[in-house]
Amino acid sequence: MRDRPADPNRLRAFRRGYVSEYLAALYLLARGYRIRAIRYRTKLGEIDIVARRGDLVAFVEVKARRDVDSAVFAVTGTAERRIRAASEIWLSRQPDAHRLSARYDIVAVRPWRLPTHIEDAF
Repeated sequence: MRDRPADPNRLRAFRRGYVSEYLAALYLLARGYRIRAIRYRTKLGEIDIVARRGDLVAFVEVKARRDVDSAVFAVTGTAERRIRAASEIWLSRQPDAHRLSARYDIVAVRPWRLPTHIEDAF
């Protein structure tokens, strides 16, 4: 099997997503959240950011789009189910899980603007 050169468009999209996740994490830190995990992966799905503030855990999907509506509509029902399944695994591994409240958020990262945090998005 031959190694193919990486597709530049795919590589650019990967980098943009990676940078967007870190921008979103910094934004959440500035808003008083503690970042518990970035790119938390399980067999059932992936969570972009797990952030915590007190007894609230926010499972955050990050979308880099030109506008907030595009970001919100980019999170499909399938993605929501995968995030919820992965969040159950994350919660099951927490010693204080019985005290925690879970919320599912979206952070829209737009060019040259502060991220937009949509709480309880799904």
